[in-house]
Amino acid sequence: MTGPLDGIIVIDLSRAMAGPYCTALLADMGAQIIKVESVNGGDSARQWPPFENEHSLYFESANRNKRSICIDFYSSEGREILDRLIADADVLVENFKLGTLEKMGLTPAHLDELNPRLVIGSVNAFGLTGPMKDDAGLDQVVQGMSGLISVTGSERGDTYRVGVPIVDITSGIVCAFGIVSALLGRSTGHPVGHVSTSLLETGLGLSVFQGQRALTLGETPRPQGNNHPTIAPYGKFVTATEPLTIAVGSEKQWRAFCDLLDLSALADDPRFDVGAKRSTNRTELKDLIETALLARTADQWVPLITAAGIPCGPIYDYTQAFATEQVTALELVQRATRQDGSAVSILRGPLSLDGVPSAVRSSAPALGQHTAEVLRELGYSDEAVRGFEAAGRVRTNTVPA
Repeated sequence: MTGPLDGIIVIDLSRAMAGPYCTALLADMGAQIIKVESVNGGDSARQWPPFENEHSLYFESANRNKRSICIDFYSSEGREILDRLIADADVLVENFKLGTLEKMGLTPAHLDELNPRLVIGSVNAFGLTGPMKDDAGLDQVVQGMSGLISVTGSERGDTYRVGVPIVDITSGIVCAFGIVSALLGRSTGHPVGHVSTSLLETGLGLSVFQGQRALTLGETPRPQGNNHPTIAPYGKFVTATEPLTIAVGSEKQWRAFCDLLDLSALADDPRFDVGAKRSTNRTELKDLIETALLARTADQWVPLITAAGIPCGPIYDYTQAFATEQVTALELVQRATRQDGSAVSILRGPLSLDGVPSAVRSSAPALGQHTAEVLRELGYSDEAVRGFEAAGRVRTNTVPA
């Protein structure tokens, strides 16, 4: 299946999570991703747990549908190969510290000379300007500095990082959006050569109403555990068995919920008759709701609450989530085969096109798996490729690394 980005060639110099997540999304939409890695071990995420045998599942989670070429960036041969790749590409993606591209010889002037139509997509830690622009930063550091950790935690005030690298992931999404916008602008007369975001900008962008509360009202949001910070009743509620997440988001839903729980009097109770009061008196309200919910099991409540038009669902771990009928129906988990012949289940990208889900066309590549193939496409002879490899300038892999 082809996609709307079919024919777009992306040179991916990124590593870890933010950049690779960006290029995985572009690959899902049909772009050809050539992941260019160093002969000195490649993408650092290849060394990160968890592992299945020698395969890093961290790496595999964000590198579907790509090809890997492995070169010595700082050799004359490696730079020539990289120049040829860039000259034929539409997009270059990187998430290095500022100045690293220049150290590789990829100055703005050189890139413009190689390919004036090139779109560069960049993710760094703290942005292009300011006193921290040259500092290194990783997801959890920026979760803390952006305020995200300050609103994530128990009602007692304990705070936690989000359980996945959410700032890396969303920075990759934002960068992919910027790249596609720039590609569109190239064809509509509004060309953009360089789109960039940073972990800090994305992390703060995730603040939405919590950040607006701080900016406008001068209030400092605090963690609310599993309760919505401003809407009630909306959060985790106990039942006779497992807890449920229930989200009552409108006055219509509030009245239907009260009727369902045989608590009709609460709908017009002056403590709870409007959303602001329900939020203020949320502790008292939650006690009343949970007393009613204890009359049935979670499995009994879910269809009843859902039938009333109120969002509701169990709290799964990932193993349970992947095992649900809905995930199966959406074809979210697909099978692929690695270079060594082993099979792996891969979570597909989250977009569908005209009702057709995006596909996992290939598993994450082994380091240098496609070096020879790509070099031949660039016009290098087999003899030249063998010479590069013998000199340590490239790596052509026949087994996973």
